[in-house]
Amino acid sequence: MLFICHCYFEGMCDERNENEIAKDILKNIERTYGFVPLVNQVLSERPDLFIPSANLGRSVFFGKGELQKKYRYLAALSAAVALGAEHCMEVQMKMAVKFGATKNEILETMQIASVMSMTHSQSHAFRKYKEMFPAEK
Repeated sequence: MLFICHCYFEGMCDERNENEIAKDILKNIERTYGFVPLVNQVLSERPDLFIPSANLGRSVFFGKGELQKKYRYLAALSAAVALGAEHCMEVQMKMAVKFGATKNEILETMQIASVMSMTHSQSHAFRKYKEMFPAEK
């Protein structure tokens, strides 16, 4: 279920409705993940920010698309690993497994992400190195 509040212009939607929608979204998130992530807890204090953010997340992970849910969560795990997002890694890993990812698929995803993260760092570091120590001619 997608939670939509048509509050595009100031005064079109009263605060009570937004708060009720935010509470419903939090309940749905808790049913899906077994808990409510801290990011959602904090953002839900501002339904005007939380509702669109939650809708986007729901669309990305559960909306229409070619990728099966397992691969959506493996991609999310890869991003979490590359970014060092410890809490996100745990959630994305559990959800990937819930949707059929194997232990080895999780490990390979994490390894790919780690390598990509490393090469990203190397790319920036080695550019600075080359600036400091240009190739001799």
